[in-house]
Parts: sequence; structure tokens; C-alpha cells
Amino acid sequence: MNHANHDDTQRRMQHNGHAGHGGHDKHAGHDPEMFRRKFWLSLILTIPVLIYSPSIQDWFGFTPPAFTGSDLIPFIFSVAIFFYGGLVFLQGAWHELRERTPGMMTLISLAIGVAFVYSVATELGFDGEPLYWELASLVTIMVLGHWIEMSAVQRAGSAIDELSKLLPDTAERISTNGDTEEVAVSDLREGDLVLVRPGGQVPVDGVIEEGESTLDEAMMTGESRPVSRAPGDAVIGGTVNGEGSLRIRVEHVGDDTALSGIMRIVDDAQRSRSRAQALADRAAYWLTIIAIVSGALTFVGWLLADESAAYAISRTVTVLVIACPHALGLAIPLVVAISTNLAAGNGLLVRNRVAMEQARDLNVVIFDKTGTLTRGELGVVDTLTTGGLGEQDALRMAAAVEADSEHPIARALTLAAQEGKLEPLRATRFEALSGRGVRAEVDGAQFHVGGPRLLEQLDLVPPEALGAAVEQWGGRGQSVIYLVRDEQVVAAFAIADVVREESRQAVDALTRAGVGVAMITGDSQDVARSVAQDLGIDEVFAEVLPEDKAGHVKQLQQDGRRVAMVGDGVNDAPALATADVGIAIGAGTDVAIESADIILVRDDPRDVASVVGLSKATYRKMLQNLGWATGYNVLAIPLAAGVLAPWGIVLAPAVGAVLMSFSTVIVALNAQLLRRARLGAGTPETLS
Repeated sequence: MNHANHDDTQRRMQHNGHAGHGGHDKHAGHDPEMFRRKFWLSLILTIPVLIYSPSIQDWFGFTPPAFTGSDLIPFIFSVAIFFYGGLVFLQGAWHELRERTPGMMTLISLAIGVAFVYSVATELGFDGEPLYWELASLVTIMVLGHWIEMSAVQRAGSAIDELSKLLPDTAERISTNGDTEEVAVSDLREGDLVLVRPGGQVPVDGVIEEGESTLDEAMMTGESRPVSRAPGDAVIGGTVNGEGSLRIRVEHVGDDTALSGIMRIVDDAQRSRSRAQALADRAAYWLTIIAIVSGALTFVGWLLADESAAYAISRTVTVLVIACPHALGLAIPLVVAISTNLAAGNGLLVRNRVAMEQARDLNVVIFDKTGTLTRGELGVVDTLTTGGLGEQDALRMAAAVEADSEHPIARALTLAAQEGKLEPLRATRFEALSGRGVRAEVDGAQFHVGGPRLLEQLDLVPPEALGAAVEQWGGRGQSVIYLVRDEQVVAAFAIADVVREESRQAVDALTRAGVGVAMITGDSQDVARSVAQDLGIDEVFAEVLPEDKAGHVKQLQQDGRRVAMVGDGVNDAPALATADVGIAIGAGTDVAIESADIILVRDDPRDVASVVGLSKATYRKMLQNLGWATGYNVLAIPLAAGVLAPWGIVLAPAVGAVLMSFSTVIVALNAQLLRRARLGAGTPETLS
């Protein structure tokens, strides 16, 4: 994805309004820089208004320098502040009223509009004291509050900006004659060969054709450690190369790259609505209605109490200002933006906000076995030797014999030797024995490697020392491979789909979090039981066809359980779509999995526990913010109306604006605490 595409994405977001949240569409086209400019100029104009306001002079006992026209400073400067600083609120109110969704812009506009009209009326002969300093300070404080709010929202929703920075502007393309030329990333095409030097960034998705190196994939997958990559391995555009030089064949460009898909998902997630947001929007709407009614009752009540019109208007303006549902409107969108950003930075891509909310209430997580809890490839899971032969020596010999074979079992043996960093041995006179195994010579001795049919052909019987283990392996559904040296069985290997070490940690983390774990597989009962016992999983569904997996999900749901399905997103698609929360694991470069609600970029089942932890932490922050914003208004509106006036406690409109802004800042700071959640280690760490 090139930078032009990113700009298109940003323009689309601005057109739709930030994050698409109901309470924040009025900020469409707004940015912190605009409010910053308006604040500083409004502040500069407000200072003279305060200095030349009679009320301020009386309170602080000073007299400013007088000159021709100095008495008009409060009037002229307040009018300028009203139209310069307050215009954005008037435009927002017009938008809200046109859409029949009155909210905070409507309240702010009513407050500053009433103060402005009343003050101008006093200049035209209406009996009363103007509210110039209140009007000027009110607009200035409101602009400051919006500057703080927009800055917080922009920082929270910076995931797309950070992702777009991953791509370099240029790449080194290798021509057919071997020369390199620097071209724009947008000019690359599928099939091109590019050179990535040490420390450089991979420009697009592709496959390594030449070279070995480590790649930093942290920003894409959340994996903190560099990962090794060799010829044949897929690489993702935007990752950072280590010390090796790589030649990469381009496979995906433009909107088809993994980074482009991730950016689309993050964009959609930040703009999607959640149930909590809908609740906040309804609360903000009714709060607006309550504030308007309260303001009207306050005005009438103080007039009936024989107070002046200026005093009644001042109380009314304070009610309208202090009741602005700013904090309520910000409570959910800011948490959603931070949560989405935090998830994307840890390789958790949220496609469905509602499903992410539901993850906190999960009763059971069903894991597909192959490729999810296991590697999806054969490996050596156990080894037993006789005659004093060491396990490592047996594995070295078996790997040497199988070195020239392409059979999956041969790859399992050679990979086990490589992972054990065993010094390779050289075999000669290799021969494949059709359907039985292989034969070769190592260090002058003749070796055979194969299964039970090989022993039948050689007329050999396993030693008693191996008998019990072999029987146990067979009971687990594991394949048994023998190593024969000079007509003697010297070792046996159990070959099976290797269980990931991360799977054990994932099951433990979910269990500690109070979430049950089940496993579903098309493998036999013996294989399924073996894997389940190894991982500590009690609930197992074995010998299940892909098309029948959704039925087992429905069965658990009918029992009243909230179910998450974790699979590879291909043959598990029906089950992923049926579950309350569908999680596609190991998506790698394929982020366009339509059936999943949440996509885990890393091939790591521990991230499922991170999803649950983040869901709980996010929901808790939402509730905290909603509780604060609602409780604040319950106490603030009566105080602004003047219920404590008989005891000398009266809030000026500007003080009400300060309290309202302070409430918004508290909500923003509380939302920022969500960043303390550390994800990706497999433990659903939640916040207090």
C-alpha cells in the first residue's frame, strides 16, 4: 500500500467523521491544530476583556488605564471572540439540529448564544448587566477543552498513521541482467525481484528467493523478538530486515498487501459502533434534553424569586455549559480508539467491535487442533533407544539416512536434528524401499529407517525394552518409526503432529481466567485424547468433519454457553461464523478472512487469552467513564442551577466551563490508562 492510498484512507475517515461514533460526527473535518489556533487567539483577546470588565475590577480592586474607547473593549473583543472562537460550535449545533440529534454542540451554542444576545441587548438599552467577561472566558475555555479532546482522540486513533509509516517510499528492483534500480514502491509489480539490504525495510509482500536473515515483525504481529527467515519463507511488507541481505520475489502489491488489509480492518474497527457506544449516545441525547429543560426552569425559577434577568441568565448559561455531554460523548469513542490501537499493535485485528465486547463473557473457547494447538506438521515427539545408544546419536543417524528423502516422516526426523543443533552425518548409497522405508550407509554401517512393515520385511522383532513404549505410542495414535543398524533395532521414534509449547500456556491462561477450553478435530479419538491430555483439555470433539464443526458450536450455545471458535479461517469458516466470537489464528499475510470477528496475525494461540483480557479491560474502562460522566452531571446540574445559592455558593458560567472541561480531561486520562495493559504474552492482564 503506497502513501497515496493511505491519504485516501485518511480523507475517507475525515469525511465520515472521526471513528464514526455518534457523539463525534460534529468533529468531522476538525483537527487539534485548528482548536489550538483558536484557543491562543481567543485567550489573547480575553485578557483585555477581563481587565476592562467592571465586575473583575470591583472584585480585585484595581483600575486599568483609561483612554478613548477603552469602555468599548469588553463589547468589541467579546463579539470578536464569539464569532471567531464560537463559530465552530454554532456550525456544530446547526448540524446536530438538522440531523435531529441535539447534543453538546447545541448546548454550548445555546449557552454562548444566550450570553451574547443578552449582552448585546444591554448595549441597546435593555436593563441589566452584560456578561462580556463570562462570554469571552466561556468560549476560550470551551475551545481549550476541544483542543485537549481532539488531541487525545488523535493520539488514540494513530494506529493507521503508525502502520503507514512502516512502508518505505522506494525499493531496489533487480533487473533481468542483475542490475539494481531505485523505484517508487507504487511502481513495483507482482513477479518483480527486489533487494533488501541489511537494516532496510521490506517494501511489499513476497517470498525470499535468496539469502537468510532475521526480520523485526513487531509492528505487524506484536512479536517482540526478531524471527528467522530463509529462502521459501513469506515476508510481509513493512517489516525490518536484520543483518542479512535478501532477494525477494514480489507477490502482493497495493491494496492486496497484508499492511493494506490491516489498515482497512483497523480503520473499520475504529469507525464501527458498539453496544456501549449506542448506550452512551442515547444517554447524551437525553442529557441534552434534560439540560435544556433544566436551563429553562432555572431561568423561570430565579425570575419568580425576584432575581434580576442578568442573574437568571447567568444561572441558565451555567446550567447549559456544565451539563454539556462532552465527557459522556468522549467516554466510549476514546476507549474504542485506544483499544483498537493497542490490539493492532499486538497483532490482534478486530473486525467486529460487538464480538470484541462479547469476548469478556466467554464460557468456553473451542480450538481446532491441527495448525492451531499443533504445528500442523509431523515431528518427533518421543525417542527410545537400546544397546547403550544415546538419543541424540540415534536421531543424528536417522536424520542422515533420511536426508535425501522427501517423505513427511523424513522431514520430521531431519527437522528434529536441526532443532537440536546436532552435527550432521553424511550418508552414502541411499536407497528408498517402496512403502517400507529407506536404507543407507553411515560411517561404514548399514542403517534402515521405517515403520512396522520394514521390520516385517527384515524379519526383525523390536526388543522388549521398546515394546511397552511402542504400544503406548500406538494407543495415542502416534506413528512408530524404527532405526535399524546392521540388522538390529537400536531405536524407535514416535512421530506425530507436534503440540505447540504456546498451546499449553494458552490453555493455562484461559483456565486461570475462568474460561473453559475445548478441542475439536477430524482426527481419531486416540490422537485427540493424546493431545487433549497433554494440554489439560477435558472437553474433546474428535472425528468431526469440517462441515459438522458448526453443529458442535450450536450445541454448546444451546446449553447456554457463550462460545468462541478458534481456527485457521479456511475449513473452519462455518464454525467461526456460528460462534459468538470467531477468531482466526495464524492469518499471517492473509488478513481478509471474512468469517472471523477477530484475526490473530501471529500464529500463536496465547493471543486468544490476550483477546479475553483486552475485552475485559476495555469494557471496564467504558463503564468507569460512563459512570463518571453520568455521576458528574447528576451533581453538577443542580449546583449550576444555584441550589446552594442561599449559602453563598454560586458558580459563574466560566467556572462551570472549567468543571465541564475538567470532567472531560478525567475521562480522557482514565481511557489512556488502558495502554497499561500488556498483551501478547498469553496472560489476560487486566487493569484495576
